[in-house]
Amino acid sequence: MTIIRPNRPAPVGAEAVPDSRGLNLYRADPALAALLPLYLPPDLLDHLTPHLDRLGGLAGGRLADLASTADLNPPELLHRTRRGEDAQSIAYHPAYREMERLAFGEYGLAALSHRGGVLDWPAPMPAAAKYAITYLFVQAEFGLCCPVSMTDSLTRTLRKFGAPELVKRYLPALTSQDMDDLFQGAMFMTEQGAGSDIANTAVTAAPNGDGSWALSGDKWFCSNADAELAMVLARPEGAPPGIKGVSLFLLPRVLPDGTPNRYRIVRLKEKLGTRSMASGEITLQGATAWMIGEPGAGMRQMADMVNNSRLSNGVRAAGMMRKAVTEALYIAHRRIAFGTPIVALPLMRRQLAKMLVRAEQARTMVFQTAEALRRADAGEPDAYALLRILTPLLKFRACRDARVVTGDAMEVRGGCGYIEDFPDARLVRDAHLGSIWEGTSNIVALDVLRAAAREGSLEALEAQLAKLRAATPEPLPALADATDRAFALARHPGADGGPVLARQAGTALYNVASATAMAWEAAASHQPQRRILAAMVLAHRVLPRDPLAATAEDIPDVLLADTGAAG
Repeated sequence: MTIIRPNRPAPVGAEAVPDSRGLNLYRADPALAALLPLYLPPDLLDHLTPHLDRLGGLAGGRLADLASTADLNPPELLHRTRRGEDAQSIAYHPAYREMERLAFGEYGLAALSHRGGVLDWPAPMPAAAKYAITYLFVQAEFGLCCPVSMTDSLTRTLRKFGAPELVKRYLPALTSQDMDDLFQGAMFMTEQGAGSDIANTAVTAAPNGDGSWALSGDKWFCSNADAELAMVLARPEGAPPGIKGVSLFLLPRVLPDGTPNRYRIVRLKEKLGTRSMASGEITLQGATAWMIGEPGAGMRQMADMVNNSRLSNGVRAAGMMRKAVTEALYIAHRRIAFGTPIVALPLMRRQLAKMLVRAEQARTMVFQTAEALRRADAGEPDAYALLRILTPLLKFRACRDARVVTGDAMEVRGGCGYIEDFPDARLVRDAHLGSIWEGTSNIVALDVLRAAAREGSLEALEAQLAKLRAATPEPLPALADATDRAFALARHPGADGGPVLARQAGTALYNVASATAMAWEAAASHQPQRRILAAMVLAHRVLPRDPLAATAEDIPDVLLADTGAAG
């Protein structure tokens, strides 16, 4: 027999188990509203503000519920129809389909950079607008943001390198907000013997004689496995070994004549995180595809898609950190321990502040990188070189920091954080993907050095930070010297053993860049607390500290404001 016991009342002035469900995540984060005027035109910001406010409410309520349901009900691969026909499909829970409608349909996240009309704005929006929306959306759902990002990135690469007839054929569907007409995108790169080492790509391409190619072989990890279009790396027959023999191809799931293409999904992956989204293994059986760009330039052209996806990955890491911090602050103001709200306890204050520092660094770097992307797309000199180094810096460091911040937020909630009823456990699971997806930490840190050595990116970053320091009325003490040392470290890889310092150099550049930009933001947006955070970046993540010194640090109340007060 089941005995039902009534819930005990919460202590006076506290919640026994603080639960932020229903919190508007845009209003709970006033720093976001204060920063957006620095990165968006006033008329666009005025237009977007009600949309951001509505999304903040969705992300703290209905969208979060949909995400939790989809996470508990992962997609299922079906090999036959109910009539016994050999026709593969993937079945998704209705909660996932509703999230797709919100992301692709209502908010047009895969379309708004490519055409006007999304959210009733007449022109394509700059990257900062797209990433502001993504930043809120991912605080509820991470998995779906992968298909959104890949669709957006595939569209960008197709427009940049694809033949005009392919662009004409597929662009309208890729940028549609009608779910019946929408084509989603993916990229199938990974093979068992060629993970990050693209030079070992074994999938082959044979000419069909009509301008198309037949792809054969296996791809090992294909996210959004049933996407209508995928970018695929393969080696044409007779191409040389190594990276110079790899070309890029556009693979449709259904051919223009309506027949299914010749490839199969072998199985779906059981993953630690992003369970709502289908990742699978695919075998290509002479599948028809079209070459994108020049033969042998596959990695260079795919790199455009990868870098765009890496930037999106950094945005998602920043958003998840913000969600973790919002949860932790909400709890800390409401959970009573030892007779006081735990936000008043010195060790807890230190833990919360260090979480906040990492989250705010990532947010600043997101918008700095988005601005570099806007300038690069406009053809401004040196902007692409700056983008080329900011993107891997953000992806490398923010994705690693997200693992720390989400784990620390779980601690703040305590035992309840470890169960799946609350968002902490899923945040931890999802956060671990960032430092693997689109290149592991080692690969991306090495890419920072590659950009620095070959593309003039280090000089572009140096110039950008000098510009920001010059625009900051009171630069942070010790920042200029720390910056000089960080750039000297990044120039070291030419010496013997240099590459082993890639992570150290990348971390140093990320920290001085974010501290510089945060100090500038503090002055430009009149947020003195942001300057405090910038100084903490220097103190805790850059400058030398004596681990045996008996020093204490006072954490100002302004940094640890109650996120529920405005939400």
